[in-house]
Amino acid sequence: MSDPATIRRLYGRAKGHKLRQGQATLVEELLPAISVPDEGPVTAESLFGYDRPLHFEIGFGSGEHLAYRADLLPDHGFIGCEPFLNGVVGALMHVRDKHLANVRLHMGDALDVLERLPDASLRFVYLLHPDPWPKARHAKRRMVNHGPLDIIAAKLQPGGEFRLGTDDPTYCRWSMMVMNQRRDFEWLAIKASDFLVRPGGWPETRYEAKARRKGHEVWYFRYQRK
Repeated sequence: MSDPATIRRLYGRAKGHKLRQGQATLVEELLPAISVPDEGPVTAESLFGYDRPLHFEIGFGSGEHLAYRADLLPDHGFIGCEPFLNGVVGALMHVRDKHLANVRLHMGDALDVLERLPDASLRFVYLLHPDPWPKARHAKRRMVNHGPLDIIAAKLQPGGEFRLGTDDPTYCRWSMMVMNQRRDFEWLAIKASDFLVRPGGWPETRYEAKARRKGHEVWYFRYQRK
């Protein structure tokens, strides 16, 4: 199936509004200092100097969730991937303002970095409000497809957690269908409130707040790697 694991093409704009001088300086000076190296294995030791639990966020938007979690768990390492420049700038501002030494960023395709991680090296993988690609002919572009999920499953430790958030009904139904076909993940939901109420330690992002202002329901999925 031609899903994102084989397509390897990013759709949409790489950048939006023109950067202000301070933002451009962050891109020129801070981003190179905390970027994931372009080549070679990606390990806790190579990124942070010693072994520590690793978290991986696919498409971090403006970085609110990434920064919150990194600030909450300073002894863990966080890798965030986002293809769009303005989102990366938002994350850089959080890293600067919160003095986060445990964050590394990649501006580009998350799967390119994910594949370079050792198997069973991640404690958490986050996919929050991904592009839903609502048209059926675009379903192959959705990140929740078996190709990307095979990679995520390989990189998560047994007992590690894959968190998915969406406010799109089509993506919600699609994700439930696809994840129900997996035998390597267990859905950590017993009652409806387990996926209708945001769990503790899962902050509201700007995108989620915007969705709620529009009257959208939001669903929170937690899957444990078996």
